[in-house]
Amino acid sequence: MTRTPDEGALVRSATPIVPVPTETGAPKPALDRALPTRSSLRLAAELEAAQRSKATKRPLRGVATAAVMTVTAGLFGTLALPAFASTPGEGDAAATTALTQIRTSEAQDLAVGDVTSADVSRDGYGATSQATLDAAAAAEAKRVADEEAARATAAAEAQRAANAEQFSSYTGPTAKDYAASTTAAAPAPAPAAGAQSSVFATAQQYIGTPYVFGGATPAGFDCSGFVMFVMAQHGVSLPHSVTGQDRLGTPISAAEARPGDVVIFNDGSHNGFYAGNGQILDAPKPGDSVRQRAIWSSAVHYVRF
Repeated sequence: MTRTPDEGALVRSATPIVPVPTETGAPKPALDRALPTRSSLRLAAELEAAQRSKATKRPLRGVATAAVMTVTAGLFGTLALPAFASTPGEGDAAATTALTQIRTSEAQDLAVGDVTSADVSRDGYGATSQATLDAAAAAEAKRVADEEAARATAAAEAQRAANAEQFSSYTGPTAKDYAASTTAAAPAPAPAAGAQSSVFATAQQYIGTPYVFGGATPAGFDCSGFVMFVMAQHGVSLPHSVTGQDRLGTPISAAEARPGDVVIFNDGSHNGFYAGNGQILDAPKPGDSVRQRAIWSSAVHYVRF
C-alpha cells in the first residue's frame, strides 16, 4: 500500500493532545501517538506479515546451510581416507605388533588321544575308513584262497581215486619179475653214466599211486617197495627194505646227488628218489600217495645204483 506524506500530517493534526495524569497527580504529557485509522491498520498488518515471512525463511536457510556443511565435511573426509590408509605410520606398526602378540599368546595346542577310525556319512554319501577297506580286502583274499584250496583238495582226491582204481587192477610184472634174470645175493650193477635221469623219469610215472603198507606194485607202494619196483625196471634187483637197499648202494655226497639217486634217512625209517633242489619223490604214508615234496630233515645220506 502506498502512503502519501499528507496522511501522517493529517492524522497528527486531527488527533487532540490529552494530558495524562502522573502518580503524583501532576499532568504528564500525552504520548505523541495518533489514533489508528483504517489505512494505518492495513499498513501495520502488512508489515507484521512481512516480518513473519522473514522469520519463517531464516530457520530453513540455517538448516540448509548446516546440511551443506555436513556433506562437504563428509566429502573431505572420504577423499582424505585413502591417503591415510595407504600411508602406514606408527599406528599401523603398533597395531601389527599387538596383533602378533595376541596370536602368539592365544595360540593353543590340541592333543587328541584314543582315536578310532570309523565309517562316516554325510548328506547321503558314505566315506569308508582305510581300516574297513583293508579288512574287506583281507576277507576277500581269504575267501579266494579257501576256494582255491578246496578245489585243489577236491582235484587231489579225485586223482587219488582214479589212481587207486587204475592200480588196483594192475596185473603187470613185479619187481621180482624184472629182476628174475639177476642173482639176489650179487651186488647190483651200477647204471651207466647219466642213467639217473632215466630212473627219475620212470619214477615220475607213478605219481599219485596210493600208499599201501608192504606194496611193491602200481596197485600200491610203500617207500622201499616204490624204490625196488622202479630200480627193477632198470636192471637193479633190490630187497624190499630200506636198510637192505642202503647196503647195496654206493654212497655219494649231497653235492654229487642228481635226480634219480636215492635219499635214505639215517635211522633207516624211510627212503625215496632224490628230485633235486632239496626235494624227494616218495611214497609217504598211509592215506597219502606218491608225490614230490621238500626233504624235511638234514639227517639223510645219498646212494647211487
